[in-house]
Amino acid sequence: PLGAQQVAVIGGGNVAMDVARELMRNADDLKARTDIPDNVYEGIKNNKARELHLFIRRGVAQAKFSVQELREMEKLPGVQLIINEDDFELDDDTIEEAGKNKLTRQMVDELFAIREMAEDMEDDGDVDFEGNPADRKYYVHFNAAPTEVLGEDGKVKAIRVERTETGADGVMHRTGEFTDYPVQAVYHAIGYKPATAPGIAYDERHAHLANAGGDGRITTEAEGGEVRDRLYATGWAKRGPVGLIGSTKSDALMIVTNMLEDLSKAAEGGRIAPDRDPESIDRLLAERGVKPIDFVGWKRIDAFERSEGAKEGREHKKVIEPEQMRALAHAE
Repeated sequence: PLGAQQVAVIGGGNVAMDVARELMRNADDLKARTDIPDNVYEGIKNNKARELHLFIRRGVAQAKFSVQELREMEKLPGVQLIINEDDFELDDDTIEEAGKNKLTRQMVDELFAIREMAEDMEDDGDVDFEGNPADRKYYVHFNAAPTEVLGEDGKVKAIRVERTETGADGVMHRTGEFTDYPVQAVYHAIGYKPATAPGIAYDERHAHLANAGGDGRITTEAEGGEVRDRLYATGWAKRGPVGLIGSTKSDALMIVTNMLEDLSKAAEGGRIAPDRDPESIDRLLAERGVKPIDFVGWKRIDAFERSEGAKEGREHKKVIEPEQMRALAHAE
């Protein structure tokens, strides 16, 4: 797929935005600005994409992008953004509905700002957000539902897309108007379902594991049910595919707080292990032949990565082999 010069990405959320952004980024820019591992860098260097189409089935007000992701899209060097102005003709009911949710309102405002920026890019010719020459084009299509991947001799040749209309209620309607876009690769980032296990209920409506009132304690049923002892969900598994790292950090704090609360209740009921020494976990792991990496070990790895990165003018140079990580972590 990285050999394709024209590519399609399907999806209206942050993951689709991530995929599109990385396909449009320059490999050397990634290496200079991130701790991308060398093997990944070598792979991305082979990316030939010069034209990308992001297809979102519903309208501007129904997208699920975060403002942070949108702002990252704005900053792509060497990339010209192209957006259809017609997608931004929102009726009063849609604008009113979007305004009821703070995050949705912020997202829509940011998208309108991006549309204006894209118009300026087009007026100035093939330039990026800073007015520098652009050798890649990034098309954003709202109200565009892919219906068929067209191929020949086992290879992707195009993608067929149907124009849609989306009401203020978020319901999508198909129009029967189709357009074929020449592409040689298709990436999709649609739908989400966390891994499940026997005895753990899944909340189909909210796309996360069933947990008690959103507090992370796993329950036997999506609606109500009994709380499962010592089972917790966090991150997207707890709340569905929304939120970024900050939300996940808040989840982690909530889960640890709940675990300590549950442990305290278990102690009162006499339901905890007799060995409560802080080093009991270390003894248990030693008995099982497990040699964990503690924070001191992590700092050894981090120091090595920073040292190696400094040799190339980078902040980090990632260690990718588990054996090397363990050797560094356990070095005296």
